[in-house]
Amino acid sequence: MTTNWVDNSDNSVLYTLQLPSKLESITILENFIDTIKTENSIPENVYANMLTCLNEVVINSIIHGNKQDESKLVYINLEIVDKKELQFTVTDEGEGFDYNNLPDPTAPDNLENLSGRGIFIVKHLADQCIFNMTGNQIELHFKI
Repeated sequence: MTTNWVDNSDNSVLYTLQLPSKLESITILENFIDTIKTENSIPENVYANMLTCLNEVVINSIIHGNKQDESKLVYINLEIVDKKELQFTVTDEGEGFDYNNLPDPTAPDNLENLSGRGIFIVKHLADQCIFNMTGNQIELHFKI
């Protein structure tokens, strides 16, 4: 379900999206991001970073947060502020994780691991990355 409304009092636009916790939901997410790009003339480099980061955090929410329990949802909110910044908030219904104690994927012992790079990549591609205390919500900012 997608909702779109404009709040003219602070010149921002808010979008919401709720996805069931199944990997097929990524197609809905990608279509949502494509629509946002087109409707708001998002530059290609920002679009690529958004797409990469949101794919990563939503897949993590589906697999690790909600454990692919289709009765649980992943909530995505997007606020576009003054057509200058995109602020995404992604929340799952899981217990969260300790985002301060993740293994360093660039450490020699971890270089050949097949997973464990997602949050590292997200932190480098988003302009700002903020977790809530429990680790089941992330806020990503992208300047446009």
